[in-house]
Amino acid sequence: MEGRGVDGDHPGDYGDGRTPVGGAAGVFVRATAALADDAELRTFLAEAAALDGAATVFEQLCERYFEAHSRRVSPTAPAYARLMVSLTGAKGTTVLDPACGFGSLLLASGAVRAQGQDSDLTTARIAALRLRLTGADTEVHAGDSLREDAFAGQQADVVLCDPPFNARAWGHEELVGDARWVYGLPPRGESELAWVQHCLAHAKPGGTVAILMPGAAAGRRSGKRIRANLLRAGALRAVLTLAPGADLWLLTRPGPGARPPATVLLAESTVDAVEELWREHVETGAGERIIDLLDDDVDLTPAQRRTAREDPGQAFLAAQRLFGSVSLDLPPLEPTGEEPAHTTVGELVKAGALEIHHAPARTAGGDEPVLTPDDVLAGGPPTGRAAPDDAAVIAEAGDVIASVTGAVMVHSGPPVRLGPALSLYRVDPARLDAEFFAGCLRAADFPVHSASTRIDARRLKVPRYPLAEQRAYGAAFTALAEFDRALRQTAEIGRDLVRLGFAALAEGRLRPGA
Repeated sequence: MEGRGVDGDHPGDYGDGRTPVGGAAGVFVRATAALADDAELRTFLAEAAALDGAATVFEQLCERYFEAHSRRVSPTAPAYARLMVSLTGAKGTTVLDPACGFGSLLLASGAVRAQGQDSDLTTARIAALRLRLTGADTEVHAGDSLREDAFAGQQADVVLCDPPFNARAWGHEELVGDARWVYGLPPRGESELAWVQHCLAHAKPGGTVAILMPGAAAGRRSGKRIRANLLRAGALRAVLTLAPGADLWLLTRPGPGARPPATVLLAESTVDAVEELWREHVETGAGERIIDLLDDDVDLTPAQRRTAREDPGQAFLAAQRLFGSVSLDLPPLEPTGEEPAHTTVGELVKAGALEIHHAPARTAGGDEPVLTPDDVLAGGPPTGRAAPDDAAVIAEAGDVIASVTGAVMVHSGPPVRLGPALSLYRVDPARLDAEFFAGCLRAADFPVHSASTRIDARRLKVPRYPLAEQRAYGAAFTALAEFDRALRQTAEIGRDLVRLGFAALAEGRLRPGA
């Protein structure tokens, strides 16, 4: 079955299927009329479009839609999108995104011609409208790109993709012998390598591909044959770790008679530093020798290569500098000479000053970012992944998150989904200070729940203080938490110093000083 073209869903709306009749405002008015039955709402939207521009108003509507469906909607991070566009030179070209979602990558690309496909019809419609309202020559289809390739036989200058991860039912049995598998049949559990080859098949000779990948795809043994073939052909140019578990692969479709490069760039980097690394690689060929990577594992994980080439002497000196930069400052504390009155967590819940939500005990595999207990302990971004779940617990800025291991943090930043073994405590900020409550939770060393019983700390005592005093205590709790993190960081760096010092002395990289 062929994918349904979004262009054909409303006959007569879009002229030739690409350029909207009546311009961007016409598309906006027809789209809002189709999506809203309320005549007064349609009039308001049309007036807003006339004042602020159809594209601006529709983007505002999209933002509200994304907020309302934040559990299921996970658009590509804007920083990643900008980086992918910059590295591929997508602006002003024909760009294809075969897993386009709501069109984030295509919108960021600045493409003259934007081609997209998504398995969800509503999502594809929204992507098409967003793109048309920018004036781009647009073609977006609904359908499964791997099974129902709407652009079969077509090639783009640049392919950008943020595909679904860990998909088992991607069509392995149906697509055996497919012409796209130039570098080998993707194993059943390697859907990401199917997307890589699909993207390459749609790039022109010499065209570039940027695709976001899970970190495991660079080292799983089941995919080593395909990785080796990509290296030998000169198709895979870089694997860049942007965050734990999140890699960016850069590829080029080899042209006829093109000489494969001798090196590939494998690096861990921040988004801001990647472009300079890539520029140096292109200009000088700096990177890992491909011939050295074609071993039994073909492990292209950047962290593995860093460890393999580590100079213990230089690493020791760097760790020494870092050790000296860690600040260990305890907050000033003094005795009170009295014990305050207490309430309990249960009473705070009854009074409406606090809500408690426990994350589901289990999750299914998927690609939605999920916070783990280790993330809470480290105070870092979500590193887990799971399938969408209507019962998921979403933390917002100001919520207190606690794990069964006793790790506690006050969340800041955009909404994040909680993984198993985590609980959320949502305070009424007019009555209870989040940092103060987080400190009380941590001081009690009280597990929020366990595998066998649902203990939610309702019996935990909390001192009764006015809000201003809670905030003062909260600041002290926060300073103690920072001291604890610095102490743990110092211990980790100290262990590295000992290991690297022994290795550097034994290898003659360092010598005893005066």
